[in-house]
Amino acid sequence: MSAAIRPRFPRRRSRTTARAPYAPVSAGGSPVRGLGSTPAARDPGAPPTPTRAEACVPDRPHTDPPLALELLVHGVAGASPAELLGDPRTVRITGDSTAAVFRRTDDADAEAHPERYAGLPVPEAYCWSRLTSGNGARALWLLLLPFMVANLAHWARPAAPTGPAADPAPRAVRTYGVLVRILALSLTVLLIAAACEVALDLVAWQCAGSATCTAPGSRLGFLAPDGGGWWSQPGRRLALGALVPTALTGLLWYLSNRTWSAYESQPPPAGAADPDTASDTAPALGRPGFWYGRRIVARLRAAHTAAGLLTVAVAVSAPTAAHDRGTAADAPALEALGWITQALLAAGAVTVAWVVCRRGRSEDRPDHRLDRAAVNLLPGAALALLAAVLLHACVSRPGWTSGGRLPGDFAFGVIMLGQGLGVLALAVVARHLHRRAPDPAAALRGLGGPAVAMLGCALGGVMSGGVAQRVADWMDGGATPGMAGAPLPGPPVLLSWQAAVLPPLLLVLALLAAWFTVGAARTRRRLAAAVAAEYPGENPDRARSRRIAGARTAAALTDSAPWFVAAVSGITLVLGAGALAGAWLSGQVPGEAARAAPPLLEAAARAAQDAGSWLIGLGIALFVAWGRRAYRDPAARRTIGILWDVGTFWPRAAHPFAPPCYAERAVPDLTWRMAGWTGRTGGRLVISGHSQGSVLAAAAVWQLPPPVRRRVALLTYGSPLARLYGRWFPAYFGPGQLTALHRDVDCWRNLWRATDPIGGPALPGPALPGPDSPEVDRGPLADPLAYGRSARHPLPAPILGHADYQADPAFAAERAALLARLEQAARAAEHRPAVTGGVPDQRPGVSKGRAASADPPGTAG
Repeated sequence: MSAAIRPRFPRRRSRTTARAPYAPVSAGGSPVRGLGSTPAARDPGAPPTPTRAEACVPDRPHTDPPLALELLVHGVAGASPAELLGDPRTVRITGDSTAAVFRRTDDADAEAHPERYAGLPVPEAYCWSRLTSGNGARALWLLLLPFMVANLAHWARPAAPTGPAADPAPRAVRTYGVLVRILALSLTVLLIAAACEVALDLVAWQCAGSATCTAPGSRLGFLAPDGGGWWSQPGRRLALGALVPTALTGLLWYLSNRTWSAYESQPPPAGAADPDTASDTAPALGRPGFWYGRRIVARLRAAHTAAGLLTVAVAVSAPTAAHDRGTAADAPALEALGWITQALLAAGAVTVAWVVCRRGRSEDRPDHRLDRAAVNLLPGAALALLAAVLLHACVSRPGWTSGGRLPGDFAFGVIMLGQGLGVLALAVVARHLHRRAPDPAAALRGLGGPAVAMLGCALGGVMSGGVAQRVADWMDGGATPGMAGAPLPGPPVLLSWQAAVLPPLLLVLALLAAWFTVGAARTRRRLAAAVAAEYPGENPDRARSRRIAGARTAAALTDSAPWFVAAVSGITLVLGAGALAGAWLSGQVPGEAARAAPPLLEAAARAAQDAGSWLIGLGIALFVAWGRRAYRDPAARRTIGILWDVGTFWPRAAHPFAPPCYAERAVPDLTWRMAGWTGRTGGRLVISGHSQGSVLAAAAVWQLPPPVRRRVALLTYGSPLARLYGRWFPAYFGPGQLTALHRDVDCWRNLWRATDPIGGPALPGPALPGPDSPEVDRGPLADPLAYGRSARHPLPAPILGHADYQADPAFAAERAALLARLEQAARAAEHRPAVTGGVPDQRPGVSKGRAASADPPGTAG
């Protein structure tokens, strides 16, 4: 989804420009060139303050012909205002350094001179790429990848039954949401547990308790158990090591709170969606609170922060209490304190689970309120309890020595078992929903959400366990952790078994890739035989036909992605169950467990363990190298930004530590702009979205009230609305929801190509009945435009694929047809009251024929 939009607009010279084209913006909001200024602070709930370029333009709600505006929205790779508008001289109309609306300098005062634009729209570009690909520090968001995938699983649930007589299955929807939130919580616990494994078990317990790491002159010498220092006792070493996972938990809380304030705290326009009159049958993306989930994010942030702090407290308290119980006769008070702290920890865990399960998203109205008790008391109480546990661990316990491992095998095993059972339960609920409302286009027959959740759990396990494996291998020198003769016991046995299943997993993936490659080669040969016939009068060229067929075949591989994801998720689940069984039954690492086995099996187990450990190390090294490169290389930083463009479109409904949702800033921006401009000028507007920009455009149009929506047309191209979003997120972009969008926005056209790996038809079925409801899709467009050389195309025409849809003559034709259709509708409705005001305050009614919702208010999971 990464092609820049380069429209071809005729150049116009303004004869009344009274200011320099590069005038900087002031605190009051005057025009500016570029993206580098800081906007003045204002109340986020107030209407946007017009810039000087807007303020100097008189409102003209009745112009003949009415002024038309084309609002361009780019895709994931982003584009500069100059690239979007095809002119190096641009001026910022409204917005800030993160996201803004631009025009060509010559068009800044277009509203004052509508006569110059007869038959042509005023081009305007919304640039949002800095929401996802800013400074190099954002490369560190790669560490949050498992959280992002878990959040996607929330939105990938099947659609619930719809229709006047259908039961929307609110219990199943809520159960699905609860299960995903529990799985997301387990990922937070897993991450902090991995940090505890490194800092507490490997460093403070094993390494600092042996002569291997505490030799005189070493960095850990002050922790030596035979040195007699204050830190020599195991409890105090554990308390010191606990500062690392505690700091990690605090960092996650800080990033979540900061990114919410910077990206997602954008309330919808006043009056654009009235929660008191909004229809209960409205599609989810058309509800007033969909893009403002402050309450659920704050609630989950408090719960996950408390869960991380409690995980650290349990890691310190468990060995301390176990030692006190063994010496109860000598220190009964310490034993009693240990029981009290563990009881409080259990109560805290139950409270966290209750907070996570108790409430999901509320989409029927914006979540302005906060659950003050949960948001403030829960993290504070967890922090106070952790401090008490650390103080209890620091009490002097002469004669206590550290040996073996901390009880990490049981903890990691319980987390892994719980995640596996949670994914299976999620699959049962998803399958139930899919059977109630079958959708042939849904990925994996409704099991897309559980498959995505399984991938998130697998990523979390590999990343957290891989760090522990690498640290243990580094501490052991040339020895293999867990094997006979190693100076340290090493990490939990389960982590070694997880590493050992990586080679067979990669082997299976390689076989799957080979299968798809062979199938693609056969398809390419079959398509190449018929390509030349699509261009009448051309002489067949075998090489040219193969290139065109290759582009179409590669684009079609996107449709096979769900089954590849299913294979990866299923194999991961089976291998993970085998690793868990092997670790619990043997209690040894794979190489030691296979010593009594036949030589071939023993060699295979040892090779898998060693190769898995090295593969994890290589993956972590590449991970760190990519992140460091992003600090210095803008191209690499942009690539990482593309990953987040695709993965962070959805609000943080399941995991508050996931990367921020840029759509919670972009969708309100577009809604404000469309509502404000049409209300102020009475003109026609075409919102033109490419790739991911088309998803933002559709979401913004859904948020408009019907009076404004009648002045707006939607033009999408290279759009993943149905091909990707409709398949993976059927509850929000399924056929019923997109059909409802077509009913609400009669003026909608979608362009697509067979060579495009991202875009496709928006409504594969027939158009809505009636002469006033034309088909939405136009395609597949010819690509390339010419097969061979000709007088019109003297040079070979490129295969455009996902890029440069404006180069096709169909683009300008469809844009003109949409504007003409809007003008006809406006003239037919002249007897209706005109819309006035900067942002309309009409109460939205129920659009005709709107499909029933799969997400009734308050039941969004």
